[in-house]
Amino acid sequence: MTRVRSVDERLLRRTAARIGVQTAVAVVVTVLVLSGIAIFIVLRSQQQTQSDLIETTIAHADDVNDPPAGMWLVMDKGGLQLVSPGLPRGLPVQDQLTSTAADRTARSVDVVESGREYRVRTEPSGPGGAIQAVLDLGAAHAERSRLLDAFLVVGGAGLLLAAGIGVWLGRRAMVPMARALALQRRFVADAGHELRTPLTLISTRAQLLRRAVRSPAAGGATLESDVDDLVRDTGRLAEILDDMLISVDPRESAVSDLVDLPGLAAEVAQLAGPAAAEGGVDIVVATEPAGPVRASEAGVRRAITALVDNAVRHAASQVRLTTSAGGGELTLEVADDGPGIDPAVLPTLFARFATGPADHARGGARRYGLGLALVSEIAARHGGSVTAVNTEGTGAAFRLTLPIAGPDDRPGPAPRRWRRRLP
Repeated sequence: MTRVRSVDERLLRRTAARIGVQTAVAVVVTVLVLSGIAIFIVLRSQQQTQSDLIETTIAHADDVNDPPAGMWLVMDKGGLQLVSPGLPRGLPVQDQLTSTAADRTARSVDVVESGREYRVRTEPSGPGGAIQAVLDLGAAHAERSRLLDAFLVVGGAGLLLAAGIGVWLGRRAMVPMARALALQRRFVADAGHELRTPLTLISTRAQLLRRAVRSPAAGGATLESDVDDLVRDTGRLAEILDDMLISVDPRESAVSDLVDLPGLAAEVAQLAGPAAAEGGVDIVVATEPAGPVRASEAGVRRAITALVDNAVRHAASQVRLTTSAGGGELTLEVADDGPGIDPAVLPTLFARFATGPADHARGGARRYGLGLALVSEIAARHGGSVTAVNTEGTGAAFRLTLPIAGPDDRPGPAPRRWRRRLP
């Protein structure tokens, strides 16, 4: 399972816990309803069984000497009473016997004597007589208590199990949604970060173009060059968006082009040169011709641009780009002569939203900690890697390594375009 961080993770946990609680409540309500129905049925069955036992005992009673276990008989024959041995104290219910013998009407009553409950059934028997059966309800109450205890134990265990299963199912159900939310946040953050540089370039070129148009001394060749640069930057912006959309589309594999890494590095350095010069930083390109790498040109351009931008922000006076080949891989090194990388920052340098001390960045501008993370993701997407080390003396070096294309490689499919390219 992909780990969802911060806000998304807390949202996932809260939602899963809420689903677990709701599931547990639903189970509790269901168990209570079913338990109530079961207890009602059991009680009715007990009462019916007790009534049948008493009536059967009275109907077949010839004497009071051998009643069923837990029962006693009392026979009233015109003032002479015969009582089963062991009849509990306080029994029989004399007024029931007298009334039934007089009006010949059967009666039932539950009485409590010495803390125990008894069911007493009195029926007429013979001329002017009556018979009374006494049933001890202690056994029925004990059975009912055991039943209630069993329901409580099973219900409690069911509640805990339902809550656990509910949380587990809630987390499983929320994972796709959380992943989609995390992907959406990631794309928005990446888009915001990646578009800042090209949009800044376009804005700058547009201002220069406006200034040139307003100038009476503006020449046609200068205007044409500025317009060409503006069109080129706009095209690069479209390429960046295409590459970002493809990188987050699970249906797409990595776009595969034959990319001249040293040439692309020199092009990026040339574009970044004027802005670096304003900060007193010189960009030196000492790359050597090498075989092409199999990668997305737009993606590699984004990675190199991020590395150069990072180096310019931290350099004291110089940024140096070099290349080296070996082991079927081509490595581009972007080194600066700045203060180097804080060892405490190195373990999380390529993590998202990881930033170093603000005073290490030129101008102290706010950074979002996405550039190097995107470089790492782009390298991994193309089967490569990126590493960072502190160089001897002062400064830091970032090494972007990509596989060199084999001799049988052919240009891959062109990327899908979501918008129309400018001519």
